[in-house]
Amino acid sequence: MQAFGTLRQISTGGVPAPLLSEVSLDHSQEILIGREPSCQIALNPNLYTVVSRRHVLLRPQGQGWEVVDLGSANGTFINGQRLQGSKILQSGDRLTLGDNGPSFSFELQSADQSALPNPDPYKPIASQANPNSNLTLSQLFPIAGTGKDLSQKAYLVPGILTVVFVVLMFATIGEPGLFNLLLGTYIAGAAYYYIYQLCGKRKAWWIIIGSGLLTALMLITPVVDLFIFIFRVVLPGGIDEEGNIINLFIGMFFGAGLMEEILKAIPIFCAMAIGDRFASPRRERVGVSEPLDGILLGTASAVGFTLIETLGQYVPNIVNEVSLQVDAGTGELLGLQLLIPRVLGSVAGHMAYSGYFGYFIGLSVLKPSKRWTILIVGCLTSSVLHALWNTVGAFSGILLAVVGVFSYAFLAAAILKARVLSPNRAENFATRIAK
Repeated sequence: MQAFGTLRQISTGGVPAPLLSEVSLDHSQEILIGREPSCQIALNPNLYTVVSRRHVLLRPQGQGWEVVDLGSANGTFINGQRLQGSKILQSGDRLTLGDNGPSFSFELQSADQSALPNPDPYKPIASQANPNSNLTLSQLFPIAGTGKDLSQKAYLVPGILTVVFVVLMFATIGEPGLFNLLLGTYIAGAAYYYIYQLCGKRKAWWIIIGSGLLTALMLITPVVDLFIFIFRVVLPGGIDEEGNIINLFIGMFFGAGLMEEILKAIPIFCAMAIGDRFASPRRERVGVSEPLDGILLGTASAVGFTLIETLGQYVPNIVNEVSLQVDAGTGELLGLQLLIPRVLGSVAGHMAYSGYFGYFIGLSVLKPSKRWTILIVGCLTSSVLHALWNTVGAFSGILLAVVGVFSYAFLAAAILKARVLSPNRAENFATRIAK
C-alpha cells in the first residue's frame, strides 16, 4: 500500500510572512525548495535570505521520501542535526533551512489515512492570513523577545562601542591629541570590522588585537631602525623624490613596500607559531591554518601600523608646520582633515596590501609543498601595489585613485577566493546571504 506525505511550514524563521498550508507530496513528482521562482516551493528571495536559490530537494524513495541538501550555503537541518548529503524522512521530522531559518514538518500517512490532496497547497492558513490580528508582549516591547539575536544579528556590540567612543570624544573636546587618538582608533576599528564581516570567519579577538599591538610596538622600538638600515641603506630603498619615476619606484619598492609588508607580516608568522602549540579547534581560533586567518591578522597588523604612522608622524608634522606658519587652530584643523582620509583609506592602502600578503601566508599553510613560491609571489605582489601607491601619489590624484581601487580589488578577490578555499566554509557567516 502506497503511503502519502505532507509537508507543512511551521515556522518562518522570524520572517514576517504568512505560513503555508499543507503541501501534498506526490510519488510522481520531486519537490524543490528554494528562492528561485522555478522551485515547487518558492520562498520570497527578499525575505528568506538564509535560504539558497536551490536549497533542498524532496524526492520519492520506496514508500517514503528522501531529503537531499543541494550544497546550500547555510545547510539543512533535520530535527536540529545538520544534514550531510541525504536522509530518508520519518513521520514527524522537522526540516529547517539554514540556521534558524524557515521550518517544515513532515508527516507520512497510509492511503486510507490521507486526506484528499490540497487543491491550493500554497494558500495561507486562515489563522495566519492576517499576522496583525494578535498583539503580543514582544510586539509592544521588542527588546523582550529578541533574545540572543540582539547581540548576534543586530550588531549590539559595535553599537555599544560606538556609544562609548562618542562619550569619550565629547569628554576630550579641547584635547586634540586624545581626540585624534579616539577618532582614529574608532575609524580604524570600523574599517577593520568591515573586512572582518567580509571574511566571515570567527577569530579570537585577543589574537587580532595582539597582531595590531605587536606591529605598533615594533614601530616605536629599535626594531624599525633595523628594518630601515637593511632596506634603505643596505638595499636600494633610499627614497629619491627628486629622481625620475623609475628611480622613485625602485626606492619605494625596497624602502616602503618590501620593508613595511615584511614588518607587518611578522605578527602573522607569530600567530602561526602560537597556533601550532594548540590542537583543533583552538588552533583555528588563534593560529593560521588557512588564507582567511592570514587576511584577518594581516589587516589587523595594518591597523596598528596605520595608527602609529598617522598619529605619530603625519598628523603631528602637519600640525607643527602649519602652526608655525599660520596659527595653532588652523594646524589642528588640517591635522584632523589629514587623519580621517588616511585612516579610512587604509582599506585600500595598508590593510589591502597586508591582507593580500596574509592570504598567501595562509595559502602556504594549505599547500606546504609550494610554500616558498607562494610566499615570494605574495610578498612581491603586495610590495608592488604598495610601491605603486607611493609612487603615483607624487604625480597624479587620478592615478592614485586608480591604484587604490586596484589594491582594494586585489584584497576583495583574495577574500572571496579564501572563502572558497576555507576548510570551514560551511560555518562562514559571510556566505549566508547567497549561495
